Amino acid sequence: MQLGYFTMPSHPPERPLRAGHEWDLQVMRWLDELGYTEAWVGEHHCSPWEPNSAPDLLLAQAFAQTRNIRLGPGGFLLPYHHPAELANRVATLDHISGGRLNFGVAASGLPSDWQMFKVDGMSGVNRDMTREALDIILKLWSSPEPFEYNGKYWQVELPAPSYQLLRPHLRPLQQPHPPIAVAGLSKGSDTLKLAGERGFIPMSLNLNPGYVASHWESVEIGAARSGRTPDRRDWRIVREVFVAETDELAWKGAVGGMMGRTSSEYLLPLFSQFGFRAYMKHHADVPDSDVTTEYLARHNWVVGSPATVAERLEQIHEELGGFGTLLVLGYDYADAPEAWQQSLTLLANEVMPRLQHLSAPLPVAA
Repeated sequence: MQLGYFTMPSHPPERPLRAGHEWDLQVMRWLDELGYTEAWVGEHHCSPWEPNSAPDLLLAQAFAQTRNIRLGPGGFLLPYHHPAELANRVATLDHISGGRLNFGVAASGLPSDWQMFKVDGMSGVNRDMTREALDIILKLWSSPEPFEYNGKYWQVELPAPSYQLLRPHLRPLQQPHPPIAVAGLSKGSDTLKLAGERGFIPMSLNLNPGYVASHWESVEIGAARSGRTPDRRDWRIVREVFVAETDELAWKGAVGGMMGRTSSEYLLPLFSQFGFRAYMKHHADVPDSDVTTEYLARHNWVVGSPATVAERLEQIHEELGGFGTLLVLGYDYADAPEAWQQSLTLLANEVMPRLQHLSAPLPVAA
């Protein structure tokens, strides 16, 4: 099992944008020093709790301040970017990274963002736009010849050389392209089906582990469409994790810290309005009123001493049937940085060595 990080990035609404940006950079430096293999940065436009509309700005600085960790958007919201413009930006970022870039994409799930960009997410237009945009980006990066693409949402032309000096020239450093990842949240996720169909990295966001188990079914359905055999070692699982020297200290740091506040003031109320409360329960008979931050900490989060956290992660690994990389969900502990740094350190140095015997089953061709 590999260890990585996924940040929305989350910050309390009162945090100045620059201060939140500096916190995210500090965490990236810690992750690199601790040997985390990868980190992903989300994109959102209309959520004061997730205030980063341009993950590549953070990533460009983070690449200059780290040495080994792979970094990427988690992901760019494709309906809100012209594919040709984004293809060129991502190609440039890959060169800046020295080949450490991962390219995460997503269809966008916040209704407020749909409204800002006038995208009909309720009927799935955002997912259709994501597929078309990704097709264009990959074609721009791979086509040896000029072409015109007249799609439903975008028109693009890769022009022939002209005036003896002008020609398309921006291609990624990694060939044929950086690793592509797709994030999914909902049951029967179409984006995770896309991951299976195209052989991209699937990332499952943070709901009840039993619910997340259904995500692999989506990957398999998509893979069957194209005759692929998906590999569970590629599967990334996002999970809230907080480690301290004792279970009591970990509970205090998680529930009593920014993880708990973000849950109580933002994630739990938002997911409840989306009808996701049922997917946070460990059993269908649990009343909605019982699904509180404390409930999530007991049943969904991974909180405790190194021994407790290792035991819980092994249980989740077994429940899901195996996965390749654990992505710790990031929170803003800028007011208590030592607690978050210690949690990341204990996870890397004391928990992960206890889990090295875990491995996802090898894929078996149909």
